[in-house]
Amino acid sequence: MASSFTGGGAYTWPKSYRGGFCFTVDVDATSPYLWSLKDEPPSRLLGQMEQRLFGPRTGIWRILDLLDRYEIKGTFFVPGIVATNHPDLLPAFVERGHEIGLHGYFHELAAQTPDAEFTEALEASLELFKRQVGVVPKGFRSPAWEMTTHMLAEVKRHGLYDSSLMGFDHPYTLDGVTEVPVQWAVDDAVYFKFVGGGGDKWPPAATGPILESWMDEFETLQRFGGLFMLTIHDWISGRAHRIRMLERLLERVRTDQSCWVATVADIAAHHAASENHSRFSVSLETPESIGERRFGRSA
Repeated sequence: MASSFTGGGAYTWPKSYRGGFCFTVDVDATSPYLWSLKDEPPSRLLGQMEQRLFGPRTGIWRILDLLDRYEIKGTFFVPGIVATNHPDLLPAFVERGHEIGLHGYFHELAAQTPDAEFTEALEASLELFKRQVGVVPKGFRSPAWEMTTHMLAEVKRHGLYDSSLMGFDHPYTLDGVTEVPVQWAVDDAVYFKFVGGGGDKWPPAATGPILESWMDEFETLQRFGGLFMLTIHDWISGRAHRIRMLERLLERVRTDQSCWVATVADIAAHHAASENHSRFSVSLETPESIGERRFGRSA
């Protein structure tokens, strides 16, 4: 399918802002590891479980204190199983004024989850959030940042924004859904995830070069009028030297008065209510098989 988007000029931010910044946390804790074991017998190994439990035990509280110091409201995307196993988390996020968003129930991966199971997981997560803190989340982020046409339709049916895809580097409208895009280059797991056990292909990166690249991305996106969507994880960036890295990044962000520092819900609401909603609207494009095509001619 050919793209219907022909260009919409510069993105329009509120007031005199030139660009945006979101601080988001995917509060995965042990959920991806447990999902990977769903078809396996119980494991005898404790290493990865304990490493990931550092997040809800220690890392997430350091991150919350960091945000308090810089007076930033973040968005915390929480799998249902994490909220169930750690019932102190959602109340703590809400009490400190942060946004909470959906992130699957078991951190189920799109490629491994039938449509009906996704719908069940989404509705169970919505009910859990309402039961624990009386909040109906406004947004969804897919585990591992993958979506299907069914998932997008369900997000739309529930009136949620999505923050899982990467079709622009500012918000856009995808098949009627407000998409607040992510980017792998500013996700901590790409550089720092290391679980041990002999399965890792490389050691975790040093923070210095990554911080420099994130600074470059932030400054250049501001010049282009884009959105810097930072994504970190409780058990990864809650470590001491990465907290220091985040302090340096936030010090830089806070010096730029032309940057709108906001929650993902605030960004999504601005997009939906502004001319951007129609100017940056694209149709859903699904991949086609090219097995029977020959240079634009049928075989």
